[in-house]
Amino acid sequence: MNGIIGKKLGMTSIYNGDGKRVACTVIEAGPCVVTQVKTQATDGYNAVQIAFGDKKDKHTTAAEKGHFAKANTTGKKEVVEFRDAEAATVGDVLNVSLFEEGEFVDVIGTSKGKGFQGVVKRHGFAGVGESTHGQHNRLRAPGSIGACSFPARVFKGIRMAGRTGGNRVKTQNLEILKVDTEKNLLVVKGAIPGHNGSTVIIER
Repeated sequence: MNGIIGKKLGMTSIYNGDGKRVACTVIEAGPCVVTQVKTQATDGYNAVQIAFGDKKDKHTTAAEKGHFAKANTTGKKEVVEFRDAEAATVGDVLNVSLFEEGEFVDVIGTSKGKGFQGVVKRHGFAGVGESTHGQHNRLRAPGSIGACSFPARVFKGIRMAGRTGGNRVKTQNLEILKVDTEKNLLVVKGAIPGHNGSTVIIER
């Protein structure tokens, strides 16, 4: 398999071999169950579908129950497909043993939602300028957004205030510092998108 589903537990720090303190993120990766294997002949493409996280029976639809029953497992919260993955069998259980220390992975998650924000927080603007020389309440203002009488409009894509965060984000090339096969934990270097407890996808 070229990936697995996990849950972000939080950040901490460890000391590497050189005695330097390294910030890292702890991820509960798996166990995931293979719920479906798609092939070119039956589905038009090759993929392996895996599921993660137990879901209460009362929150599982009848269609989902039948689908998961084929894999001899209970209802799951998250279902993800991995295209062109290695051959797998329905019902197989995947865990962190897929990965090794020192390996580099990509982590996909949903960034924290910040709500409606101004241009300083959203885009890193510096504001209009100083607080003297006639400036009043302009420290965090966007400044001019248009041109002159021509073209007499605001171009599409101008960076302005608006809803921030809550987007699908992929953080690439994160080094795996530790693999705990007993507790299904991955410790990766650096930060990953999302709040603690959010679902993430780990890809090779």
